[in-house]
Amino acid sequence: MSDKQSGAANPDALWSAEKLNAALGSPGLSIVDTRQAEAFAAGRIPGARHFDPYFVNCDDTDPAPLASFTRMWANMLGWRGVKSTDTIVFYGAFTDMCAARAFWFAEYLGCRNVHVLDGGIKAWTGAGLPLERESKPPSSAKFVFEAVPERVATYSSILAAIDNRESLILDNRSLAEFTGADRRAKHGGAIPSAVHCDWEALYDHATGLLKSPTDLRAIFEAHGATPDKKITVYCNTGFRSAHAYLAMRLLGYPHVRNYVGSWQEWGNREGLPIVKGA
Repeated sequence: MSDKQSGAANPDALWSAEKLNAALGSPGLSIVDTRQAEAFAAGRIPGARHFDPYFVNCDDTDPAPLASFTRMWANMLGWRGVKSTDTIVFYGAFTDMCAARAFWFAEYLGCRNVHVLDGGIKAWTGAGLPLERESKPPSSAKFVFEAVPERVATYSSILAAIDNRESLILDNRSLAEFTGADRRAKHGGAIPSAVHCDWEALYDHATGLLKSPTDLRAIFEAHGATPDKKITVYCNTGFRSAHAYLAMRLLGYPHVRNYVGSWQEWGNREGLPIVKGA
């Protein structure tokens, strides 16, 4: 198994504002702002490219549509001048789900040197670092990738995990979504055997930083999500669950997959098992 396919820890997944500032201008550094276009235009980290991934979703994880979606993501990153061999740093408003989703997808595309700015633009400006408002558009690049199947969950892999004692399915939506009270697809509820762990518990709401590794490990283990398990995380569209994926990669969980289709596929696809209530 190659390094990119292994479950090796990624303790360098989070970069501080000070570390990113020190790296500005380095060859091969690609900084990607995942906020809305208006926020990017109002002020961004010097040299940042823009890619807002919100609503760029996949709600069909059969092989053909998933492969098409994967190529689309790679092409969009390449269009913004990002190469798979770059040192890539994603950032959002804070350590948010869009930056985490981009981090997960880059790892799924096989990138080896991917990071998230901890605290996002909030941490950057809080450290008194400068913003940029004028820049030249980046030149496009060829984004060469080799997708890593061990990073992504599909409805088929989840069906196999439901009754598997070595597996654990973690639902990172709100409690109302988990119980079915808040229905965001044709059917409401949860995947059978899934354990609820709201993504809002994983970051400090005052600072926007991800919680400490010690706190994160305690949260996950309290939900039965231990490193010996084969863990699948999901939410509504795979963004909040990507946030949990980022936290688990930081901790070095060896087997964790993000269900990119999440509830938009599971809750709308006929014939899949669903449970409702507490």
